[in-house]
Amino acid sequence: MQLMAELSTAPPGYQLVIFDFDGTLADSYPWFLSIFDELAIQFKLPRLEKSALEQLRKVDIHHISREFKIPIWKMVRIGSHVQKKMASQIENIRLVDGMQKVLDTLIESGIKLAVVSSNDEQNIRQVLGPRNAAHFEAFECGVSIFGKKTKFEKVLKATNTPPNQALCLGDEVRDLKSAQQAGIAFGAVTWGYTAAEMFRTHTPDAIFDQPEEILALF
Repeated sequence: MQLMAELSTAPPGYQLVIFDFDGTLADSYPWFLSIFDELAIQFKLPRLEKSALEQLRKVDIHHISREFKIPIWKMVRIGSHVQKKMASQIENIRLVDGMQKVLDTLIESGIKLAVVSSNDEQNIRQVLGPRNAAHFEAFECGVSIFGKKTKFEKVLKATNTPPNQALCLGDEVRDLKSAQQAGIAFGAVTWGYTAAEMFRTHTPDAIFDQPEEILALF
């Protein structure tokens, strides 16, 4: 775990944790790789070897859109298709190893939980399971792939939480930027869709390599 200096000297006192879903709560990246060839055929995308797909973890979504000349409307269509595909194979999606312990500890500590994700709420609830889902106070789902600031602000209002008492956890640079725009601290996780080195150039408040490291802030 890496923390900025101000976080390493005193507990930040977070009362709310806002989770991204894919690549943060859920270990969906391997599943996404397994369906990529199908997506490439259906949406006329370039066929990529696994090594090339791994390289995409080192660039942001805007770069991918430009590099492969994929317009925004097609990105939205692809995202919608992936959500529906996931719903039909939801039994193949699990929480990230170690995440259940994180959720249990946060719940026992009285920390408020929320999800902001471009995925479908039903998919998220299915993977969380009824017991976990019951402890989440807000679900803001179906978010535009290019910005979550408004959704973060809705969660803050719904949970009656000031921005400086909230921590967002996510695996994409666009989530980091949206959290910063909303005045929310951002913890980057490195087990998802974006490589660790990509985050180090964007100054998140913390970088977590393992789920249990999150608990050091609580």
